[in-house]
Amino acid sequence: MFVFGVAVMVKLGNIQFVQGDEYRAKASERIVKDFVIPANRGNVYSVNGNLLATSIPKYDIRFDALTPKTSIFEDNLKPLCDSLAKFPGKKTSSQYQRTIRKARANKNRYFLLGRNLGYSEYMRMRTFPMLKMSPFKGGLIVEQKTKREHPMGGIAQRTIGYERIDEQGHITRPGLDGAFGVKYLRGTNGKHAKQQIGKNQWKPINDTNKIEPKDGLDVYTTIDVNIQDIAHHALLKQLEIYEAEHGCVVVMEVETGEIRAISNLGRTKKGTYYERLNYAVGESHEPGSTFKVMALMAALEDKVIDTATVVDTKMGTKRFYGRTISDSRGHGKISAARALEVSSNIGLATIIDMHYADDPKKFINRIKGWGLNDTLDIPIIGEGKPIVPEPGDKIWSKNALPSIAYGYNLQVTPLHTLTFYNAIANNGQMVKPRFIKAVKEFDKDVEVFDKEVMDKKICSEKTLNEIQEILKNVVVRGTGKKMYSKNFSMAGKTGTARTDYQNYEEWRKDRKYVSSFAGYFPTENPKYSCIVVIHKPSTEVGYYGADVTGPVFKSIAQKIYTDTPLIDEVESLEVKHAAVEHQFEGYYDIAQTYKTIMPNVVGLPAMDAVALLENMGLRVDFKGAGIVKKQSVAKGQKVKKNQNIVLEIS
Repeated sequence: MFVFGVAVMVKLGNIQFVQGDEYRAKASERIVKDFVIPANRGNVYSVNGNLLATSIPKYDIRFDALTPKTSIFEDNLKPLCDSLAKFPGKKTSSQYQRTIRKARANKNRYFLLGRNLGYSEYMRMRTFPMLKMSPFKGGLIVEQKTKREHPMGGIAQRTIGYERIDEQGHITRPGLDGAFGVKYLRGTNGKHAKQQIGKNQWKPINDTNKIEPKDGLDVYTTIDVNIQDIAHHALLKQLEIYEAEHGCVVVMEVETGEIRAISNLGRTKKGTYYERLNYAVGESHEPGSTFKVMALMAALEDKVIDTATVVDTKMGTKRFYGRTISDSRGHGKISAARALEVSSNIGLATIIDMHYADDPKKFINRIKGWGLNDTLDIPIIGEGKPIVPEPGDKIWSKNALPSIAYGYNLQVTPLHTLTFYNAIANNGQMVKPRFIKAVKEFDKDVEVFDKEVMDKKICSEKTLNEIQEILKNVVVRGTGKKMYSKNFSMAGKTGTARTDYQNYEEWRKDRKYVSSFAGYFPTENPKYSCIVVIHKPSTEVGYYGADVTGPVFKSIAQKIYTDTPLIDEVESLEVKHAAVEHQFEGYYDIAQTYKTIMPNVVGLPAMDAVALLENMGLRVDFKGAGIVKKQSVAKGQKVKKNQNIVLEIS
């Protein structure tokens, strides 16, 4: 017994003094542990300061049922439960009393009172009896977390993006939020010690070593919420009409390359649409007829043809190396310019095959010289890679060259196509698409992003002027003539391409197309470029680019043009010398162009003002005769047909 006792004492001494630090550390790890306090992610804003994404604090309120003394618990239980019963929930005061008493009896130190509460709800609950006492007296436990919210809902949600980490640690980072999360938006996490009070239950404790989190920086995008809303709803409406699989639209500011709107909508099994994938950035596909512009520009720039060169398009079909190429109808012998206006597959295939068949590398090098085979290297993750084949590649054949001429046998993303068309509108200067304007900490600039020029001049001035004229004529008298409007000018190119046609017999039974339109407006002084791509519209409704995507482009252009008129154009409506009839006639003509913009009629004779406004479709109320002294709707504001306008006559 004496030896046994000595052994026990030796063992105790060893545990206490030799292994003591190790065991104390293990005990501390089991009882107290550091938990991460996530930093608030920075906000994402539109170019005009509208909030697109933000981190909203959410609170879980718990109750340590053992902390309050018996007297405090009994005095405050019923008032607390009365307050909880008035709080959004399904329990009565008596039910709350029973569950809280049971929690105290079971020594529950982590009883849940409210989950995912907003700040106002959290502050309200903190005023409840017992909970308003200090945590060591009343037992209140508050756990804060953040949730990412998108105030604009589903509009542009895929482009705005997010950053998610699953249980296995895998990170999903689409859109701008994901692209700039690591560098700017994440911030720096803090830490806070918690004490274990039960199995998988941890209670925050006062910790002098607590490290406060540092919030992330704010990112200001180039997105304009007004243009975004216009683009989103114009695309959605057309997708629903044509029951299409998916589609995208991008609006770019010509001079700067800043993306003002981007919408990507995919169809669900129920027939509704949502921001499913970023098709505009990530989906490479055969562009079809929108690529004919690049093909004709290459031929013009290499001076192998001019716009007046005559090409024989036959009567709608022509054989190339044992394969038939067809047009929607026959055009016979037409000029190269007209071949692009009517979107003749045969015309472009003939031009390119005739002049580049002996040296196809020359044509391909011209295409690659414009960067159409490289990614745009934008920050959004998942950019689609273009495919431009060349002689020697596995997919190259004799038919490759004529196929590329009208947009097949190669792949580009919608954003690539738009970047090229934007360069045409921008007097030949190709600028990189840009989604970010600046990064800020509060109102202080941390980093500002400027225009990035990819190519100072994509072609000669002669080629540029010729292609600009052809793109204008496409809308005036070509395949896009349904889009023509006398009130404002547009230029661009329609596109209709087959898709999923590898098995031709199967394709004939279930024909699938990609419809597109790329262009810019207004033609004379382009402000915006735009591309619309819609995949697999119902062929029973229609599939040609002019019918499917053209109306989307026109709707966007019209609404942007009338909602954001140029300042000098609005100011030109002001009449300074109302008595002079010929000046009135000039302002009258301008008013007919801007039928949705209120002119300044102050100073006009009453009858002249009434005639002017009624010709705009407005209803005019006035009394007396003389000169207009005041108008109820200010100059430059948007007006609707049949809107009432009150004039005060002096």
